[in-house]
Amino acid sequence: MTLHPLIRALRRHKAGVLLIVLQIALTLAIVCNAVFIIGQRIERLNRPTGVQEEGLVRISQTWLDAPDTEDDAATERLDAMQRADLDVLRRLPDVIDVAASESLPLQGSMWSAGLRTAPEQKQPAGQAALYYGDERLLPTLGLKLVAGRNFTAAEIDHHTIRSPRAASVVIVTQSVADALFPRGDALGKTIYLDVRPATIVGIVERLQTPTVAAWGNSWAYDSVLVPVRLDGPTASYALRVRPSREQAVMRAAREALFALDPMREMPDTWGAQSMREIRGKAYRGDRGTVMLLATVCLILLGVTAAGIVGLTSFWVGQRQRQIGIRRALGARRIDILRYFQAENLLMASVGVVLGALFALGLNLWLMLHVAAPRIPMIYVLSGAAALLLIGQAAVFVPARRASRLPPIAATRSA
Repeated sequence: MTLHPLIRALRRHKAGVLLIVLQIALTLAIVCNAVFIIGQRIERLNRPTGVQEEGLVRISQTWLDAPDTEDDAATERLDAMQRADLDVLRRLPDVIDVAASESLPLQGSMWSAGLRTAPEQKQPAGQAALYYGDERLLPTLGLKLVAGRNFTAAEIDHHTIRSPRAASVVIVTQSVADALFPRGDALGKTIYLDVRPATIVGIVERLQTPTVAAWGNSWAYDSVLVPVRLDGPTASYALRVRPSREQAVMRAAREALFALDPMREMPDTWGAQSMREIRGKAYRGDRGTVMLLATVCLILLGVTAAGIVGLTSFWVGQRQRQIGIRRALGARRIDILRYFQAENLLMASVGVVLGALFALGLNLWLMLHVAAPRIPMIYVLSGAAALLLIGQAAVFVPARRASRLPPIAATRSA
């Protein structure tokens, strides 16, 4: 089959051909970029946090009778109140371990510091999230220690966030160790959290920062564990509980803490949360984006396929005389079927070429205006192949109907 008869036939229906070509091109441009964005969002949704999420619970509360000063006596009282809470939580049924913990991955708010390897270094080598907690924090979170050791009880300090005291030791993530000491000799080295020196005594494989905002993407796994129980009117705790017992433990924890001191506040929205709930809230926007873009893609592909079916059906109705003549001259059913499929393939090929150019142009616009990454060509090529297949599938039914027209019936309908 040569192209000349196909092109001559399509030129008689310029408006319909142009509409289908543009529809295919726009569909390809939008779908390719949408699928690329969906893939990025799904990758974010599946990012590991570094903690054992199943069985991990966060309790956060505020004392209404907390001291309103920051002198030594007030700090000691706050720490005593925190240690009493930890003791009560540790005795709950189904609780395996408890740690003082001001932050958890994905929770949102966090403390951070610039990382330096020398006190005279003017610009920090990077930024890291600070996880304040006691010696039970590492096992409670289920972090994987790849080098060094955990904190000892003697190394745990307690003070307010504005205290001038600095921790003498820290545990860092592997990404921090690699960034500051590329030769792999981070263990035992001194780093500076802003201007405060600390010795690295341990390295954990991975610990995601508490934020999922775009500004934290470049250092999503740069975290530092600091052996300090922060004293303040608000205190948070991490609980390792038996699998599937999170909800029961959260209810029991609320009752036990209020029984110990009813002068406290634990909001329903964030006072007690499982890690699963924290993950769900953190990535709610990403899940919504995935669902929205997937719906848009399905609608566009469906409309494009429907357009091809409608246009081909219209052409079949108009060409019954031509089809009948070809059948009378000896054309087989498979020849008629192949003709319409080849015609559609020619239109779709022009559409996907334009669509590939549109897709790259749209991606360039997104790169310039929303800092989107460059779309890999595999997305464009896969999208083009998918649209060609959809086009062939869409044209098959009306083309088969045309191929079944008997020569005499088709000729009489002219």
